[in-house]
Formats: sequence, structure tokens, C-alpha cells
Amino acid sequence: MNIFSDFWLTYGSVVQFVFINMILAVSIYFTLYTGMLSLANAGFMAVGAYVSALLTIHTGMPFALSLLLGALAAALTGLLLGLPVLRLHDVYLAIATLGFGEIVRIIAINFDSITGLDLVGGAQGLAGVPKLTTPEDLLFILLLLSVLLVQMQRSRFGRALAAIRSDESVAATMGIDVFRYKVLAFVLGAFVAGLAGGFSAHLTRFVGPNDYGFNAAVNILSYAILGGTLHWTGALLGAAILTILPEALRFMNEYRGIVNGIVLILVIIYLPNGLVNPQWLGKIFRRKGAD
Repeated sequence: MNIFSDFWLTYGSVVQFVFINMILAVSIYFTLYTGMLSLANAGFMAVGAYVSALLTIHTGMPFALSLLLGALAAALTGLLLGLPVLRLHDVYLAIATLGFGEIVRIIAINFDSITGLDLVGGAQGLAGVPKLTTPEDLLFILLLLSVLLVQMQRSRFGRALAAIRSDESVAATMGIDVFRYKVLAFVLGAFVAGLAGGFSAHLTRFVGPNDYGFNAAVNILSYAILGGTLHWTGALLGAAILTILPEALRFMNEYRGIVNGIVLILVIIYLPNGLVNPQWLGKIFRRKGAD
């Protein structure tokens, strides 16, 4: 028991950040699984973080309800953004959604000065958020999302998303409402990112606009690139590795980010489909079975 207590005192926060980043990885998996290169998830995370934190601070609302409303606010934002931008493709969609993230960050910085309210703290951020996030809550949400992803891949919805990723034109000829399914996947990803934002705010007790800028958007995308987008477990693995590595290499100080970059480059070059590739793993297991 003492060994576990010592471990948790030392690494408990890291484990919880791993869980939060895994939730973020799931959020971007929905869009990548549909073939959409979106960089909006950091912005959705910010919406969820601010809304849930403000509700908890100013209304005394139960944590679960403020978390849900924050995620729903992010989902509504995703719907309003998705309707105009999801007609774009590839790099154009990436640029548009990256611009959205910057808009959210700038609004958060200037909101108080524009409205005359003392609400979100401007560039200094919103402090004093109660610490309500628990590892049990995070683990429960991760398990729930895992079940959802397993069911999704077996469902008509999941098959439609996979068809859109393969070829939008062919999917449309098969009777799939491509735009509708893309919006649904986008909104679902926004909801999950907003959920992660609420958990993060109530873990760090702080929400700062600069925590949700370009670096955050790229980090979220990196989780899926490292782990792979061919299977949902890849995104989880990528998030875990890229969260733990900087902590394990803390002795390298400011140079530890270089290791993350090298790992990503090597994976992109030698494992372009990511660390979790069902086809590659299937070949290995079949070869071992033959031996």
C-alpha cells in the first residue's frame, strides 16, 4: 500500500494527464477516421474548459453537469463551425480549423476588455477553478469512449465514415449523405474535446488562453499520427507515449521536446500508418502461427 501511495504522489498527476490526452486523441480520431484533417480540437477544448469552469465557479453547479454543459457548448460550436467549413478539403480544411482555434484564443484574451466584465481573466487566464477531476472519472469516460468506438466501427455509422474516408464520391453514389455524416463526426469530436477541456480545467485549477493555441492543436494531431488512425487504440497509445516521454526525459530540460520530434519523424518514415496497424500486426501473428 505504501509503494502504491508513493507512486501516486509522484506520478498521479502524470497518469491523469495521460488519461485526458487519451480523451483528446479520441476526439481527433473521429475526424481523421472520416478522412478530415481538422485542427479545431484545441479550440473546442478551450470552449469546454471555459464553460465548465465558469459554471462551477459562479453557479456552484455539480461537476458532472458543468462538464456535460461545457462539452455540449463545444459540440454546438462544432456544429456552427462545421456547417460552413466542412465543404473544404485537405489543407484548406486544416487552415480554416486552425484559424478557428486562433479566433477562440484571441476572444478569450480580449473578452473581458470588450464586454467590460471580469469573467475569464484575459491573457492572465482564469484561476481558482476547483479541483474536482478524479482518475476514476477519467477512467470511466475512457472506458465509455472505448465501448462507443468498438460499437461505432461495427455500426452503419462507422461503416459510412470509413466509406467517406476511402472515397467521398463513391460513398455518395452508395446513398450515403456525405456532408451529414461529416458534420456528425465533427460535432462528436468537438463534444469529446470539450469534455477533455473540462477535465483539464478541473485538474490544473486554471484555464489560460495560450494553453489552447497552435502547439496544442499540433500535439493533439500528433497523438493520432504516432499511434495510427487505422484502429482507435492507436490514438490512445500515441497520446500515452507523447505524454509520458517528456516526463521521463525531464532531466533533458528544454531539449526533451526534441525526442518527441525525433520519435514522430521515425514513425512517419518507417511506420507511415502509425504504431498500431491492424494489417501489419495481423501478418506478424499469422507468421507466428505458421511457425
